[in-house]
Amino acid sequence: MTTAPTDTVTRTEGVGPLLRAWRQRRRVSQLELALRADSSARHISFVETGRSRPSEEMVLRLAEHLDVPVRERNALLLAAGYAPRYPETPLDDPALEVVRTGVERLISGFEPYPALVVDAAYDVVAANRGVLALFEGVPEALLTPPLNAVRLTLHPRGLAPRIRNLREWRGHLLEQMRRNIALHRSRRLRALYDEVAAYPVPDSADPEQEPAEPVAYFALPMVVEHRGRTLSFVSSIATFNTPMDVTVAELAVETLLPADPATAAYLQTWLD
Repeated sequence: MTTAPTDTVTRTEGVGPLLRAWRQRRRVSQLELALRADSSARHISFVETGRSRPSEEMVLRLAEHLDVPVRERNALLLAAGYAPRYPETPLDDPALEVVRTGVERLISGFEPYPALVVDAAYDVVAANRGVLALFEGVPEALLTPPLNAVRLTLHPRGLAPRIRNLREWRGHLLEQMRRNIALHRSRRLRALYDEVAAYPVPDSADPEQEPAEPVAYFALPMVVEHRGRTLSFVSSIATFNTPMDVTVAELAVETLLPADPATAAYLQTWLD
């Protein structure tokens, strides 16, 4: 596993405007937030307008009820004049050995299903042999670390030409990225989005190309060609509950599960 830092946009606002922005993003009224945080709408209003400086405990309580990401909670604390509460430990630090070992065992346990671990900017920090098999044939230039899962998937020389429903899958990934940009406001993530959104869609992404025998999928699949076979996967993403470290909070384990019996049967032959 490797690690790469995430570049978050620097904030110059006070804590009040930042809290108001998070409250509005969550579509919560001042009264509702006050009830959740055992405060008053008047106090919330005073905090948002700068008439009252919230305590460190209040900043953290409001952030908790607004489901603010851990990295952004540090930003709120700094804006209020307090020290950051949550460390950002490099993933290769000995302190995170248990995390590294745990996720590596987890994704290995999913084999032959492809599974990988990404950070907030979709850089791959760990992957199992199923992922390596899926990206078989991708040019070596795209496989030079640091690997980026979105770039590998949507690049015209990456997996994109082999994805039969690329327009749908591309739209899903770009929408997911837009949500994360709104959540994390990262320059690095915005730059990645601008890059992959500008990729041309390969000619193979023809909307008239459909599987010979349509399947009633239970979720949007990624339908991809592999060694002359058509495979269908649905994505499942897991994160850590109640993380106390920025690095850990931004890790996501993504598993590609077979979306039909034929794919499940074929995957069993991958690692034989």
